[in-house]
Amino acid sequence: MSSGSAVPSPRPIAPSPGGAAAPPVKVLIADDSAVVRGLVARWITEAGFQLVGTASNGKIAVEMLIRHDPDVVLLDIDMPELDGTEALPKMLAASPALQVVMMSTLTTRNADISLKCLALGAVDYIAKPESNRGVTTSDAFRTDLIERVRVFGAARVRRRPAPLSPAPSPAPAASPAAPAAQKPAAPAIRLRPRARSGIVPRVLLIGSSTGGPKAVNETLAGIGAAALRRVPTLIVQHMPPVFTAVFAEHISAKVGLPAAEGKMDERLEPGRIYVAPGGRHMGLAQAAGGPVIKLNDGPQVNFCRPAVDVLFKDAAAIFGAATASVILTGMGSDGTNGARALVEAGGPVLAQDEASSTVWGMPGSVARAGLAEAILPLSEIGPALRALITGQAA
Repeated sequence: MSSGSAVPSPRPIAPSPGGAAAPPVKVLIADDSAVVRGLVARWITEAGFQLVGTASNGKIAVEMLIRHDPDVVLLDIDMPELDGTEALPKMLAASPALQVVMMSTLTTRNADISLKCLALGAVDYIAKPESNRGVTTSDAFRTDLIERVRVFGAARVRRRPAPLSPAPSPAPAASPAAPAAQKPAAPAIRLRPRARSGIVPRVLLIGSSTGGPKAVNETLAGIGAAALRRVPTLIVQHMPPVFTAVFAEHISAKVGLPAAEGKMDERLEPGRIYVAPGGRHMGLAQAAGGPVIKLNDGPQVNFCRPAVDVLFKDAAAIFGAATASVILTGMGSDGTNGARALVEAGGPVLAQDEASSTVWGMPGSVARAGLAEAILPLSEIGPALRALITGQAA
């Protein structure tokens, strides 16, 4: 296997609309497969990012990180000398604002490790195809990888310290200039307060994507087991197969309540947590004994399967105003149409705020659509949902 190598910027960065050149997003790749390193490096340069280097193990990656200060690291889990789980804390200690995306194949072991890495500070994970041929031919893997670099790289670049500039010389006196045109203000976010009907929720719904595992766990912890025992909790987290089953196990261990992937025709029970299986939509239907889970392999909704919209729309039809729901951090706009159905049925919808979101895509879409009863930092969402579930906010 080759050792690490530094790579110059592949192309000039296009000027921003204001005329100044946008800083390049700097990327470091760490993977023990030469095929994966070569392919991903090519994709990164073709997408216009700056590839600062590739590394065949975690030890080399940490050394290159210190030398090149990348914005995003694509970090494989299984590598010699120093694997991804060992390299991650060293990287974050050297660069706390670093955006690390874990890469792993779809195995139960790797899913478990990836979720633990998120708890340690990685911002996301991406599932690699199991073979080099799969990596070469998978358009979905390439698209997902580039999108993550774009989103997380932009976030890191915005937080970079501005370079120091010499103080300008005093300008000579001149005739007054016309006032500069002001940038139009962003449209105000409109909240959707609902009339207090006294209806206590009979179900809790959570939708999330990028950054969601950590946000979901913090939300559930903030609600507390006592309140969660009052209602069934249904979660749609955008995840591939295998990962969702492990995610449910992590939730159960942290919250102390039974959590598992939802099963076809399973009846909802208070105190249980149901996670949509990766690759399948999870909806609901009314049955003789009460609402039951319905799974299907239908087309993607909002480019997702499972999709938040599928669950939220079904819950609106069955539970109406007797819901409590929240849209947490995530890319895209999944959940907005489902949130609209819940609001029209009289149910409250909360959204995570931008500052505490890894990506303010899904909650931002709900907020901009005027569907959120409240837009809250992550630390306040659990207590707000607890108040709804226990009737303290009714």
